[in-house]
Amino acid sequence: MSRADISPYLVHFTSGPTYDDAFIRLRKIIAERSLIAGSRFIKGNYRCVCFSEAPLTSLKGGLVNEDYYSRYSPFGIMVSKQWLFAQGGRPVIYESAEEYYSLPESYRWRHVLYQPSDSKETIDFTWEREWRIKCDCLRFDQSSAQVIVLDQRWADRLVSEHDREEDYRIMQYKLIFDDDIIVEAYRNSFKWTVLTLS
Repeated sequence: MSRADISPYLVHFTSGPTYDDAFIRLRKIIAERSLIAGSRFIKGNYRCVCFSEAPLTSLKGGLVNEDYYSRYSPFGIMVSKQWLFAQGGRPVIYESAEEYYSLPESYRWRHVLYQPSDSKETIDFTWEREWRIKCDCLRFDQSSAQVIVLDQRWADRLVSEHDREEDYRIMQYKLIFDDDIIVEAYRNSFKWTVLTLS
């Protein structure tokens, strides 16, 4: 079933103080084909990789939005819910602080504090539509993940920086081998699917 408010995909966003920093982090993630887990903002210090299930069409005006609070950059790795679920990923459980202790220990890594209130103590992160996977490192490749960038300019930069690095690597091989045909066989083309938010 297709619905505009629900996505079959999940996005892990990179972070950084600037877009350039977040982009550099994205390139490192792509090169290593892995997402390193963290424990920041996770009660119990469980190590998890976090994702949002917000549809791509709503990200630029919502989760990725400079006009109001957002800790997310417009760069990330997108996987299908089906794939992450098969790896052990699950949606978080939005509950009160007290309910954390009523969860079995094996579920506590999924807990996110939810405290609706009319006072200034309201805590509500449900807009993040978060999923998590408990692990130290989540490996992926081109068959299981796609790359998200802000716009076509960033997509072009991603490919051109990859190509520039490949040119340098091939130049190094030419110092060893005297046959350009053999050397060019070592060139890696950019095979990732890149999607833009605008």
